[in-house]
Amino acid sequence: MMNKHFKQVLLKSTQSIEILSIESIQSLWSGYGEILRCELDSTMLSSVIVKHVHFPTQKKHPRGWNTDLSHKRKKKSYQVESNWYKQWSSFCDKSCIVPKVYALESHGDEVFIVLEDLDASGFNIRKTSASLIDMQLCLDWLANFHATFMGKKPENLWKVGTYWHLDTRPDELKALHDQPLKKAAGKIDNKLKSTAFKTFVHGDAKLANFCFSLDDSMVAAVDFQYVGGGCGMKDVAYFIGSCLYEDECEQFQDDLLDYYFSALKQALNRHKSIVDRHQLEQDWRALYPVAWTDFHRFVKGWSPGHWKIHGYSERIARETIASL
Repeated sequence: MMNKHFKQVLLKSTQSIEILSIESIQSLWSGYGEILRCELDSTMLSSVIVKHVHFPTQKKHPRGWNTDLSHKRKKKSYQVESNWYKQWSSFCDKSCIVPKVYALESHGDEVFIVLEDLDASGFNIRKTSASLIDMQLCLDWLANFHATFMGKKPENLWKVGTYWHLDTRPDELKALHDQPLKKAAGKIDNKLKSTAFKTFVHGDAKLANFCFSLDDSMVAAVDFQYVGGGCGMKDVAYFIGSCLYEDECEQFQDDLLDYYFSALKQALNRHKSIVDRHQLEQDWRALYPVAWTDFHRFVKGWSPGHWKIHGYSERIARETIASL
């Protein structure tokens, strides 16, 4: 489970006498390690979360994408996550809560990250479906996150964030049968890159990566493997798509975008940002369907039978392609 060196790193960083128990919470994607909860004999902490990455000798992928490029992308993603916690996570305050980091270690083909146990800190609720209030809490987090990093250069992170970014997904593009979408992929990508208002994007801002407080008043976010530069609409479109089915996307899209931009303006005010709020909203609202289409391009190549491929997404994609 954990070699002697990593145990010593954990004990020292948490000022613990010993590890009382180790519980496996989940395996990492494609068998790249696991996430553990360690109970501690410590006056400082009762428990921590350990993300223990061990690059496999045999690559397995749930959908069959076992390529060297896929391995390199995942390997870099764990380096990026380490860099995020080392260099950037401390910029996040109570408006966009992330786990505290206690230790970062890499050795050979292993990466070891010791993090705050958000369950122990009161964020112990995970949701598989979201009410509108739940979604607003997450959009608040995203708005504050985007405001925090507005205009910053993503040093030691992904130059362009998100796990579906076109430059990192040539295999999925090659497998895409939708020819108009395939032909437009580069233009869609360039349109998103050309925004004058760049921030950091979380890069995998799905509902499963938000941890809710017991009283449903706050959220924290986890999983920063694909954090990097870009347009905030990539996070917003992806998040909304992770929560809503086809008819709900149509029904609630405008209200959710209104809520996000209201929260973003408040967050920019709090940060005393000099960014032109009106121009930012105008630019990003126009990029929302482009960001939706960008993810749709990835899903159609990656998993053609996926539940997120529905009439709403197809219409948004057609309209976006026609507007390019």
